[in-house]
This record gives sequence, structure tokens and C-alpha cells, in this order.
Amino acid sequence: MAPYQHSVSLNSEKCRGCTHCLKHCPTEAIRIREGHAVIDAARCVDCGQCIRYCPHQAKKAAYDKLVDIPKEKWKIALPAPSLFGQFDNLDDIDHVIQGLYNCGFDQVYEVARAAELVSDYTRKYMKEKNPPHPVISSACPVVERLIMLRYPYLVDHLLPILPPIEVAAKEAIREAMEKNPKLSREDICVAFISPCPAKVSYVKNKTLDKKSNVDLVISVSDIYFELLGVMKKNEEPTEASQTGRIGLGWASSGGEATAIFNEKYLAADGIENVVHVLEEVDNGAFPELEFIELNACSGGCVGGVMNVVNPFIAKARLRSLRRYLPVSQNWGDEASNTVPSEMLLNYEFQYESVSSFGSDREESMRMMSQMEEIFKGLPGIDCGSCGAPTCRAFAADIVRGRASIEDCPPMLRGRKKRGGEKTT
Repeated sequence: MAPYQHSVSLNSEKCRGCTHCLKHCPTEAIRIREGHAVIDAARCVDCGQCIRYCPHQAKKAAYDKLVDIPKEKWKIALPAPSLFGQFDNLDDIDHVIQGLYNCGFDQVYEVARAAELVSDYTRKYMKEKNPPHPVISSACPVVERLIMLRYPYLVDHLLPILPPIEVAAKEAIREAMEKNPKLSREDICVAFISPCPAKVSYVKNKTLDKKSNVDLVISVSDIYFELLGVMKKNEEPTEASQTGRIGLGWASSGGEATAIFNEKYLAADGIENVVHVLEEVDNGAFPELEFIELNACSGGCVGGVMNVVNPFIAKARLRSLRRYLPVSQNWGDEASNTVPSEMLLNYEFQYESVSSFGSDREESMRMMSQMEEIFKGLPGIDCGSCGAPTCRAFAADIVRGRASIEDCPPMLRGRKKRGGEKTT
């Protein structure tokens, strides 16, 4: 299996070894070693929490630039719904769409349009397939990867429908080739405008039969400043938007869940809350729920670290934009209650354990027992001085040979104190 390609990286020269990222990483993927942070690639889910909380800007998200788009190709922009919440005093989405054309794109396909299609197909899937409840949305790549790494019994609950980013890319390519028969797929470059690094990782890791139809991922923050220079709000834009309230609603927490028209749902946002919900569901809580929407970013996609404005402000702006829109402008085949095969994932979600100790059950049990014994002897204050986020994580590091008991400063101070008492 090819190694997972991450979009969150560390600049060790800027890192000062503080524990901000250590304390906020939801998967305990970060350690402090030799004075700076180290990211365990196997555990990282590219949620961007370390970027958000690093006071020294030592963490960053990798993404493509506008200049990376080949000028000779047919350039398609896929703006995320959260992009429209970044602009002050915006009363018409068409201003942004026109601005994207002014930036040099040949075609714009709103991801919100695809979100409305996904909502329709989700409703049909839940009626047709009778899947195990609760069905968990797979639209957030962080949540999808988190479940595949830590919750083997919830993998089958993930919704096997293509996410809006992928549906938008497929539909945009189809429209481009229908209107321009001379175009081939190689002549087209599809650029998604993303609010978060997790979408970058999503595209990077789609290979072979899982290959994404998205070619490049551009940051909302980058395109925002380009748009400010070309958007002309005093001019009437061409009517181009083809989305409704449901599509724009996907930018905020709860937008996807309410769009399936089922009251037995739960929506949670913020990676800490997501972990708490998954723990409860994994333990059998919420048996009455039929659908769960989870967003790693606070507030939903409006809270992504690659956005510009405060997520609460963006959410308020989107609410104003939605006011005069129709409920939805995009529906699946109304004559059929079946989800088309091309809208379903062409692969299965698989559990990839990163928490097991040994190569077999006997060795794992032995190492777990050893870890518990070490943990009992630790201070239990989770201070982070050892370079691990918690005392339990530190004990696990010792068992794996990645740390020594001597790395715990409180224990060393205790030993010195007891030694001093004996000699007096």
C-alpha cells in the first residue's frame, strides 16, 4: 500500500517545542523530540488543529497555487460553499462566480450544486438500502480517516456515496465535454477551492481505481484576495448560480443532516466534539439515531483553517444569502428511487489500525499489560513535559521503545527529592 500523503507539514526551524499543538492534536500524532514537534504520519488526519493553535506558525497546509493551473487547458473552478461567506456586503453569489471567470477560469461549477444532488441521493440510499444505523456522513475527509484509523466497528456505518467535491468534478467535466466536443479529459484542469487541508489530502491520496476527478486544490484564502481585485459589485453580474438553500447550507454544521428531511439525526462540529460523539456511538449510545453529520472544523466547513474570516461571521453571511434562494435547484432522477451506481464509491472503507502494539495477539496483550504497569507508576498529571500529550501515551511510547522513563521530569524531581531526604 502506498504511503498516505499528508497536506499538513512542519517547519522545524520555526518550532520552539511548546506544547500547544501537542495538547490539541485529536489523534495524539504529535510528540516533542529534541526541542521541536514531530508528527507521526500514520496517526495524522490532517484536521489542521496544529495549524490553528501553533503560535509560531510552524505548521502549514500544502496546496496548489493559481499559477500551477496550465494556461493552455480548459480551467474549471469548483468553489466550496464556504467561499461565498467570506465577502462583506455580498448580496448575490453571481458576483463571486463572475469574479472567478475574471480570474481566468473557463467554467465554474458550484460544489453546492453537487451537495444538493448528494442530499437527494442520501435520502434515496437510506430508504432503498436499509443500511446499519446510524449512517455516518463521509463528506468530511477528517472524519472518514479518523473512523478508519480508530473505530473498526463504525467503518460499515460510513455513507458510501461520493462526496460533493467528487460529484461536482464529475458533473463539471461532463458539462465541459458536452459543450466542447473537441475537449478530452487531458485538456481539462479541475481546481477545487478548499477551506481546509483535509480536502488536499483527499485529492492527493486518490490513486488507481480511487483516482479523483479533481486535479488541483487551491486555498480559499488565496483566491479570496484575487477575487477582491476583480469583483465589481457595482456592476450587474451574469446570472450563473444554480444552487439553493440546501447547497449553501452544507457550509455550516447541520446543513447536510437537515437536508435529508429526517428528524432522527445528530450534527456535531469541532474535532473534540467529533471524537466524543464517535466514542459514544462506538459504545452503543444513540440507538434511535438514523443519521450523523460530523465536521472536524468548528462551525462546519466555514471553520476551515484555509478560510479568511471568522466562521461565525461567515455563517451569518451565508444565512443572509440563503434567504431569497429556492430550497434546491438540483435533484436526482425523480422517476427513480435508486441511487445510480456512478454516485456510489467504487471502493470499500477499510479499518487501518495504528494503535495495536505487537505483530500478534499474544505479543499485543503482553505489551498492553506492560504499558498499564508503567502508567500506574507515572504522576498522571498529563503535563506534556515528556514530549507526549498524556501519561498514558507516554507509557505506550516507552513500551514501543520510543521513549524512556527518564524523559519524565516530575518523576526525576520526585526521585531527587526522595534521595535528598534520605541523606539528611
